[in-house]
Amino acid sequence: MEKTLHNILGEIRRTNAPLAPDALDRIIRARNREVAGPVRYVAKKKLLPFYQEAKEHRPEHWRTWGVSPAEEALLVRTLQVKPRRTASGVATVTVLTKPWPCSSACLYCPNDVRMPKSYLHDEPACQRAERNWFDPYLQITARLRTLHQMGHVTDKVELIVLGGTWSDYPEAYQIWYMHELFRALNDMGCETAVERESETRRKQYRDAGIACERDDLANWAAEAQARVTAGDASYNETVRSLYACGTHVDGNGWVAAAQWQTATFPQLEALQRKNESTEHRCVGLVVETRPDAVTPKRLATLRRLGCTKLQMGIQSLDERILAANHRGIGVDRMQQAFELARIFGFKTHAHFMTNLLGATPESDAADYRRMVEHPAFKPDEIKLYPCALVDGTGLVAHWRDGSWRPYTEQELVNLLAEDVLVTPPFTRISRMIRDISAHDIMTGNKKVNLRQLVDLELAKRSEPVQEIRSREIAFGAAANDELSLSEIAYETTNTHEVFLQWVAPGNRIAGFLRLSMPNADYIDAHVADLPIDAGEAMIREVHVYGRVAGLHQGGQNAQHRGLGRMLIERACDIARDNGYTAINVISAIGTRGYYRKQGFADNGLYQQRSL
Repeated sequence: MEKTLHNILGEIRRTNAPLAPDALDRIIRARNREVAGPVRYVAKKKLLPFYQEAKEHRPEHWRTWGVSPAEEALLVRTLQVKPRRTASGVATVTVLTKPWPCSSACLYCPNDVRMPKSYLHDEPACQRAERNWFDPYLQITARLRTLHQMGHVTDKVELIVLGGTWSDYPEAYQIWYMHELFRALNDMGCETAVERESETRRKQYRDAGIACERDDLANWAAEAQARVTAGDASYNETVRSLYACGTHVDGNGWVAAAQWQTATFPQLEALQRKNESTEHRCVGLVVETRPDAVTPKRLATLRRLGCTKLQMGIQSLDERILAANHRGIGVDRMQQAFELARIFGFKTHAHFMTNLLGATPESDAADYRRMVEHPAFKPDEIKLYPCALVDGTGLVAHWRDGSWRPYTEQELVNLLAEDVLVTPPFTRISRMIRDISAHDIMTGNKKVNLRQLVDLELAKRSEPVQEIRSREIAFGAAANDELSLSEIAYETTNTHEVFLQWVAPGNRIAGFLRLSMPNADYIDAHVADLPIDAGEAMIREVHVYGRVAGLHQGGQNAQHRGLGRMLIERACDIARDNGYTAINVISAIGTRGYYRKQGFADNGLYQQRSL
């Protein structure tokens, strides 16, 4: 392994650049030919962890290699695994809450009793969660270690908390969960502290008799899952019994776990203050919820918890489709949720589905167009999934009697391509497929590269794609004098929005800001429920793209070149010109210090700057 690294470093020193994939592959294959054996001696994924281990645990030996900081940076770029993970400028980490009864019973939703509603235990993030007892501290520290070993910078972290409707969980559990997320980030600067705390937690769960191994969990849940799949028991009653949700079940280890899974707001806020200046900072915090769970009181609680973005399960805006699929939410309530989320400053991330019971490709196209064009909605981000048929769901009976069929691949690709083309430049399509294993899908799309197929279809068409993800500058770089500032104004039912974006040649996007200016009439009508006053504008998001730059480090990519500051100054000018006297920002915990440097002061749930 060491000889291979020296060969790679030699080539880096010769070219003063990271190695191209084919050049790296030639070095690795040459070394494997030198070392005879039944398996590959060297693999790319093992090289960076080997280098990191030598540097951290054998520093005297590592120093003999004579690797300069510049050479190390090129080596990391050469050996980095899955570079797209942090290409958008932030290291994203997904965690799951423990299984809990769901307030809905949608026709298409999986009923895996080992998971929160709608998730399946073979999905990658779900596997990680289950191995770690759904413990937020263990999930975060394990994932950040893995990303570090893959060569990713993890100073700036966006935390995505999945698991169904967040507000269905008891408030004490919600506070504890966030407390442990911040505790994990704060501890990551000290490997000894992380390992000590992790081992203590593992022992707690084992002593409580809670399994975490795949085979043990399969045996534990098999009988209960069979009853749910056969329709002899509901998901909710089964999960309530298995995980002692709000009840006391003798001998159930989750009862013991609930005793320590609690925290208070003062305890959480102390860790949040610490995270403002730690090595690994939270720059975004996302939770998942239902539109009918969005209320002013709950949104205020989410802000205290540190949340900055809401993922909302919309699925459709067609009342007929919603009713047929037992969604239990009307379009009017969805509109109220979007309006409240915008006024509170949250980024809105809608889950939208195609191929639901009763839909056609034509109705789906019209439904999606309404989502991205109607002033009541216009989400900032969208997860756009085709419906996947999973055993044990109510949709199975409709498939068997012929009242539902999956779209053909070509129907699906054409539909998604049309959806991309009507997506406005201020909206990002984050995903086009769920991480459901092919063996869990009874029928329908099983191709994990569905988005690539859509991109190939789009390439055949002459129409430009404006959607954000397709335009992200990602690994590229553009000089400041190559960038132009574009401003896109649009109306919603309760705000005037301006999307400011730095655009590079080829319409690539290097950074953006979402400015929201609330309608005075809406504020006056709801003033008793809102945390802002009339005359206050809101910055809902600032994002600068490019490979993640470490805190306090510069670089040629878009990050750390003052682009965010210039966007903020322009947003302040626009708000002032429109008659607003102050501007708020829905800052994440780890960005508070940055906004203070831009003239913002802490002000309740937000930070504020006078205009």
